[in-house]
Amino acid sequence: MAKKKNAAARSHNPALKATAPAPKPKGKNAAPAPKVPRTMFGKWVSAARPRTLGLAIAPVAFGTGVASANQSLVWLNASLAMLVAVFLQIGVNYANDYSDGIRGTDATRVGPFRLTASGLVKATQVRNVAFVFFGLAAIAGLGLVVITKLWWLIAVGAVCIVAAWFYTGGKKPYGYAGFGELVAFLFFGPVAVYGTTFVQSPKMFSDLFSALVDAGGALGIGFLAAAVLLVNNLRDVPTDAAVGKRTLSVRIGQTGSKVLFTVLVVGAIATLIPYPLFYPATIMSYISVLFLLPSILIVWTYRSPRELVTALKIVSAAALIYGLGLGLGLARIFVG
Repeated sequence: MAKKKNAAARSHNPALKATAPAPKPKGKNAAPAPKVPRTMFGKWVSAARPRTLGLAIAPVAFGTGVASANQSLVWLNASLAMLVAVFLQIGVNYANDYSDGIRGTDATRVGPFRLTASGLVKATQVRNVAFVFFGLAAIAGLGLVVITKLWWLIAVGAVCIVAAWFYTGGKKPYGYAGFGELVAFLFFGPVAVYGTTFVQSPKMFSDLFSALVDAGGALGIGFLAAAVLLVNNLRDVPTDAAVGKRTLSVRIGQTGSKVLFTVLVVGAIATLIPYPLFYPATIMSYISVLFLLPSILIVWTYRSPRELVTALKIVSAAALIYGLGLGLGLARIFVG
């Protein structure tokens, strides 16, 4: 009876009808089954993917640190920028859950629990919650616009929401075409970092040194955001290829993905080198290197998706340490 219902649902949903479930890997390549939270609240929290929030916090923390170094820290603006970043991240996670779920591409995927694919929650409910968080991000963003009088930021915010939705949403999601890593780099890196600093220190671009200080961290955090998405997609190459999801990892293959991952991580580490020379307190950001180096080893030697899940967690944690280490280090220059 359940099979008949699933078949009927697929026949009435073009997205599901066009996509066949991917074959499940067996033996040593078998992926660990996601842990299913016991309570419904726990299921929603898990689907929000809390581990990814570090990627949203890191650029705001660093950008605020640069503003502090410019003696232009504005806590209200920094707080609103943080809300925008976090709400957008949660929104895009639910949007991905919805879009991948209705397409059937989450049927055999590795990783965290998914609401839509599990069938325990209606797809429309997941979509609506994603829109709620996009709306909360928009409200926080409008607050920033009103305070700063930088009305053109409305366009930037709109582009961010559109990019968040069409990563896996719409008829031709760019995440299915191999552009996810590039967009992650841009929005978690330069856009988030420069945006955070600019709403507190609008004259930053008139100071070349300050702009360069922002650039280093923006590149590094962007590299790590792209690396997180890359290792996530590397983990899912077999299932993504089977359902026609042409991520960057599917396009360049496993070896190409390993090389690119290494370049991104090494690039992020390289951007840290100059900071302690000018701002000694930023040396604390070097703790992230202790996480990043093992992640390269894992990616090159992994034998099962479970190991790549570990690498993903490590790089996500490193990104947060990276952003906080630089941000706090810059801020301490003018404290005491």
